[in-house]
Amino acid sequence: MAKKTFLDFEQPIADLENKIEELRYVQTESAVDISTEIGQLAKKSQQLTKDIYSDLSPWQITKIARHPERPYTLDYINDIFTHFVELHGDRHFADDLSIVGGLARFNGTPCMVLGQQKGRDTKERGLRNFGMSKPEGYRKALRLMKTAEKFNLPLFTFVDTPGAYPGIDAEERGQSEAIGRNIFEMAQLEVPIITTIIGEGGSGGALAISIGDQVLMLQYSIYSVISPEGCASILWKTSEKAQEAADALGITAHRLKALGVIDKIVNEPVGGAHRDYKQMAAFLKRALTDAYRQVSDLKVKELLDRRYDRLQSYGRFIDTKAAAK
Repeated sequence: MAKKTFLDFEQPIADLENKIEELRYVQTESAVDISTEIGQLAKKSQQLTKDIYSDLSPWQITKIARHPERPYTLDYINDIFTHFVELHGDRHFADDLSIVGGLARFNGTPCMVLGQQKGRDTKERGLRNFGMSKPEGYRKALRLMKTAEKFNLPLFTFVDTPGAYPGIDAEERGQSEAIGRNIFEMAQLEVPIITTIIGEGGSGGALAISIGDQVLMLQYSIYSVISPEGCASILWKTSEKAQEAADALGITAHRLKALGVIDKIVNEPVGGAHRDYKQMAAFLKRALTDAYRQVSDLKVKELLDRRYDRLQSYGRFIDTKAAAK
């Protein structure tokens, strides 16, 4: 069994889990039955996990969203969709492996699915550029979106990126234009779009594939205009203030739901999505089914009008002059 990765605030859970593993090893080597003690410790570990996860700070949620064992786009595609056929390349420059997508079926309905993909090991992380897409990645995504529109297929997108790749080569090939073009085209795409934030939803890199009719967000994911470290570096000239930045940015699912940025929060298994892939996929499939049902029968004009109104409603502000009067 692969060794679990525990975050710093999960250390009490890690200590209990290690003790349980030790007892299980002892039981296999001994004639003494200690299954009752093991069961009691397992219940204690479960309750401790619930207690810790019931009162998480935005910075702790950020750490969970970045957990290396968290399910990625391809994990959800394999568990939720069937008949997936991956499509490659942007037909302009290259095939950016940080974005994956292709044709599939959702509950038997033909669809297009795409999303950002991070790597599991050092080699794959390099190949997928840690989920940070270059212009060719966004242009590949746009090609798939246009294909979905051409064949009247609903579009499902999964967001999980620290942000768009900021390298010189990406700038040379028009990074900002590629992101802006995707936002513009998605706003008028004549098919239903269901977007899910499954991990990190970072800046324009996330927005480029997240203009949807229904936007879902996993319970311990984040969605923000900038990473907490980036914000801290700008405001305080040091990334050490990232925790304060996370508190101020309003990056958590419940905060964004209250602001009307997202439509639904998808609950995760106790201890986060990385603790139980199958259960998380089942929760998400149920939420996606409900979200798609809400928009699948809308006429194109109504769909586009609703999407436009949604985009225009983003952001809350108070007119201080009017308030003073």
